[in-house]
This record gives sequence, C-alpha cells and structure tokens, in this order.
Amino acid sequence: MPNWQRVVKRRKSGVTKPGTPKNRERQVSFALRAYASLATSADKGAVRDKSKLGD
Repeated sequence: MPNWQRVVKRRKSGVTKPGTPKNRERQVSFALRAYASLATSADKGAVRDKSKLGD
C-alpha cells in the first residue's frame, strides 16, 4: 500500500496524530516540572537558566 493511501485511510478513521493516545493520564515528577520551567530551548543547549527563577 503506497504511503498516500495510508494517509487517506488514517484521515478517514479520524486519527489526527498517529502513535499518540487520546487520553493519557500520567504522573509528572516535581523534578521534571522544575526542569521544564527553568530549561532553555534546545538551540541554546537546553540547560537550566537561573534567571528564570525571578526575584
């Protein structure tokens, strides 16, 4: 089956993002939430930026 036929079939089935569950509840650790709030973008190395802490 060519790729375009798979795309058409997937669109008709209503799946918007293949490979992702519709409703996924998961625990996100405090450390991961803290890192996410302090991390810089990937082009800057995704390091923690202390200036984002505020005063």
